[in-house]
Amino acid sequence: MKYQAYGLHNFLEIPQIEGITENYRKAIKIVGSVLPFKTNNYITEELIIWDKIDSDPIFRMNFPQKEILKKDYFTIMEKLQDSGSNPGEIKKTANLIRMQMNPHPAGQRELNTPRMNNKKLWGVQHKYSETVLFFPIKGQTCHAYCTFCFRWPQFVGISNLKMALASTQSLIEYLRSHREVTDILVTGGDPLVMKSRFLSKIIDQILQADLSNIRNIRIGSKALSWWPYRFLTDDDADELLRIFEKVNNSGKRLALMAHINHPREMVTRAFKEAVKRILKTGTQIRSQAPILKNINDRWQIWQRMWRKQVNLGIIPYYMFIPRNTGAQHYFAVPLAKALENFRNAYSSVSGLCRTVRGPIMSASPGKIQILGTKIIQNEKAFILQFIQGRNPDWVLRPFFARYDENAIWRNDLKPVSGAEKFFYEE
Repeated sequence: MKYQAYGLHNFLEIPQIEGITENYRKAIKIVGSVLPFKTNNYITEELIIWDKIDSDPIFRMNFPQKEILKKDYFTIMEKLQDSGSNPGEIKKTANLIRMQMNPHPAGQRELNTPRMNNKKLWGVQHKYSETVLFFPIKGQTCHAYCTFCFRWPQFVGISNLKMALASTQSLIEYLRSHREVTDILVTGGDPLVMKSRFLSKIIDQILQADLSNIRNIRIGSKALSWWPYRFLTDDDADELLRIFEKVNNSGKRLALMAHINHPREMVTRAFKEAVKRILKTGTQIRSQAPILKNINDRWQIWQRMWRKQVNLGIIPYYMFIPRNTGAQHYFAVPLAKALENFRNAYSSVSGLCRTVRGPIMSASPGKIQILGTKIIQNEKAFILQFIQGRNPDWVLRPFFARYDENAIWRNDLKPVSGAEKFFYEE
């Protein structure tokens, strides 16, 4: 299949979209003027069930719903477009709205961006001591944009929000001076939108640098679900798989961190064949996803997803809580419900599926896992722990927060009675 992308400029060209009402088309244009919209012909032809789009999870993950923008923001943008405002004014207003949507949660730019030679490395993040994130400049887009994506600022055209680094050599220089780092996560966007020759150059530079401290290279990607032909029939698919083999033959381990949000993503022949080809290179595939309202917020979906992944040779890795950015208000599931879903799914699968961890908030201080609930001094509480911390000493130290059935994020939680702050806030 030949890749065909659909964005706001040409989404009406999608044949199946003829059945969508005029009001919904208008809503897509309004939401898409603030949050990015992009899908492709594999998704529209092989994944979406078009006669059930009111409930179809793949449709919801690709086509923005009106409610993704808070009501006040939607009304402002609708009035501008209806009044025939010029594109400059619309863009200016959209940018003002974007800046109110917490574009870089968890201190990504302020706290995670390291310095080298007294300059910020804007395409590198170093939050946890062992792992460095690398944002190669040619990999900062995607085959399709997930409507819930917390990386939406990468795609809206505001240069001072985008994280990208053109020089792999700067990354290598940084790694030489930080011997505690064992893992590189190449991320985006999606690094696998790059032509293989560009990815090969990056990988070659890392391998040839002989960084003995680097043991694992990870690639974060949605390509397996949104464009599996990247590994099958793209003109440089074979070259991509040779890159994977090269990493594994070098003595380092390559892991593809696949974003798989629903079992439907795994049903096509292309997906299954792509998985087989990747695994043959010696590469691990690990799966992660947030739990999302009206998409995968039933435990039976996670049960099916983990079982199918293990059957295909994919390792279940994380269940996340949607981050406090963008359309969190639309997709968020209460922490209590996320815990219930995780427990029910986890308890109904075999040990091979229980590599998964969750539910997890990837927040400013670190990755906080919700372990369960407990009565503390006659008060119901969440039991929490860090599985990764900005301070490594925080890891696996249980702590407690007042139970709140409506809480959707860390900021909604309060310490149990008698405590003014959580231990890590001191």
